Amino acid sequence: MADSSGPQKNWYSILGACPTDGIQELKQKYQKLILMFHPDKQRLDISEGEAEQHIQRFIDVDQAWKILSNEESRKEYDLQLRALELKQSWPVDARITLNEMNWDCDTKCYTYSCRCGGEFILEKDDLQEMETIVCCDSCSLSIEGSGGLQGLPSAAASKLFPGSSEANKYC
Repeated sequence: MADSSGPQKNWYSILGACPTDGIQELKQKYQKLILMFHPDKQRLDISEGEAEQHIQRFIDVDQAWKILSNEESRKEYDLQLRALELKQSWPVDARITLNEMNWDCDTKCYTYSCRCGGEFILEKDDLQEMETIVCCDSCSLSIEGSGGLQGLPSAAASKLFPGSSEANKYC
């Protein structure tokens, strides 16, 4: 199907279908396309490049049907599509790095001032991801923090873990 990072192809668009289409509608669209692009059904006068495109379309249509005709794999694929849609549709007002944020020793998190007077707060758990969307605690603005733990200098990383000798230099 698709890898765990998200769908690579939109199987619904390959079949000319919608996520709300039932299995019968999907089957009809699949049968129409599979006949149209089947290698044995191709005209002899098409170019080699066009023939290769038809074979690829045939393979894609077949793969789309295999995924969307199976209830379990279709549900998994729909969840991946939805997660990708949610991830892409989040409005980001600024992109910042951890170096631009301030370390708060009391709360053990990074903060960044918002133009409304509120704060963006990046907690330790959020630092595990390379890119994190953080919402202001007072308004609807959001920022994308990048860097993750891999991008932290050792002194900054030690701030995250109480008890380390480096953390005592800052707090």
